[in-house]
Amino acid sequence: MEPLLELKNIHAGYGEFRVLHGIDMVVNPGEIVAVIGPNGAGKTTLLKTIMGLTTLYDGRVLFNKHDLTKTSPDRRVKAGLVLIPEGRGLFPNLTVRENLLLGAYIISSRSEVEERLKTVYELFPRLKERENQRAGSLSGGEAQMLAIARGLMSSPKLLMLDEPSLGLAPKIVAEVFEVVKKLRVERNITILLVEQHVKESLELADRAYVIQGGRIIASGKSEELRNLEELRRIYLAV
Repeated sequence: MEPLLELKNIHAGYGEFRVLHGIDMVVNPGEIVAVIGPNGAGKTTLLKTIMGLTTLYDGRVLFNKHDLTKTSPDRRVKAGLVLIPEGRGLFPNLTVRENLLLGAYIISSRSEVEERLKTVYELFPRLKERENQRAGSLSGGEAQMLAIARGLMSSPKLLMLDEPSLGLAPKIVAEVFEVVKKLRVERNITILLVEQHVKESLELADRAYVIQGGRIIASGKSEELRNLEELRRIYLAV
């Protein structure tokens, strides 16, 4: 099977501040892959690097058989990469519908945009009920659903989620994870997940990478990582 995403020897950061040091990673079509590790390990920087939002010092980003290393972020979106950032990045003074339409900025066909709206409303019926409501007035769970739905408006091949459960109550966290599972099962979307709820992430993901100090220190099937005592003690607390 050809990888959907492949990172080769990635060294990246912000200006002169280097964060990632020689990252190699593969995400295969149809997988859910988790990236776990302590705060400050470089997880968010990794996702931003895949989107072309950091300084890349060395390495290559290969996606869907194309080299995107020197490609702009907007072209990466057109290629099928979407990042749902930590904090969601919604426009609070715009309505639910207006936020969703921003996610379809690469689509020129009005009928296609409407069809995609219909699809995300079927997936998130609460958003349909609130489509004329300002995003800033939504609950935390609804706001996260909107952030994911906006990402889906561009029909991504790979959806990257950065801490989707951040600030949510446990019941809502469970709902978010169910949505992630549904996206893979029903929509065949490949997912790269950075998440603070490590136990739940490993239960959801097929494989995982453990990152520390900007380096991958372990990788493998989720079940294997759950059973590594050293990782349980230092990183997972499960």
